[in-house]
Amino acid sequence: MEPFPWRLVTVDIDGTLTREHGWRRIAAGFGLLPDWERTNRRFFAHEIGEDEHIAHLLDLAYGHSVEEVLALVAATPMLSGIEEGVSALHERGARVALLTHNPEYVGGWYQKRFGFDDFEGTSGQEEFAGILGHPRGVRVDKLAGLERLLLRAGATARGTVHVGDGWSDAAVFPRVGGGIALNTALPDVARAADRSLSTDDFGDVVLAIEALRPRP
Repeated sequence: MEPFPWRLVTVDIDGTLTREHGWRRIAAGFGLLPDWERTNRRFFAHEIGEDEHIAHLLDLAYGHSVEEVLALVAATPMLSGIEEGVSALHERGARVALLTHNPEYVGGWYQKRFGFDDFEGTSGQEEFAGILGHPRGVRVDKLAGLERLLLRAGATARGTVHVGDGWSDAAVFPRVGGGIALNTALPDVARAADRSLSTDDFGDVVLAIEALRPRP
């Protein structure tokens, strides 16, 4: 078998591993769907930046317990075969990490549920006796998160492939050896990737990763 070229696989969460944006499900569960729709509309119209948009999303969970939020995360429709796909990548010798704008309590749930090795996401929301406060000083930076994941994995950027669906993922693609746009609705994200894929099965993503080789 040809040596597997990927030491590290990084994966976005919402819109990538999920078939519905996880924070839309959270907003609907708390009766705040208009707030989710408003910030989403403003972000995609370039009226607000990513930091403000993510702060608005995190604020949807304000006043609720982590357990309440995670119950809605668990109810979010997701791709099939995620746990099996992560295991298959492990068998090929890769670490599989989450590179996302989600907070640690969401990333930790995905790690525990599906076997991801590591997580880099967003800080800026404190818990008070298990109840989530208003977000403060939210800064999102997937490229900085990527550097931390590379350091902890002992991996090179060229030996890393990233999977995602958004503009922040498109910024990661040229910084690593390969990029897969998964289920993206954004043409510029698809163009930035080495491969654009639409599927409800994470096993198809694993096959695409296995077929992909680092750019020269």
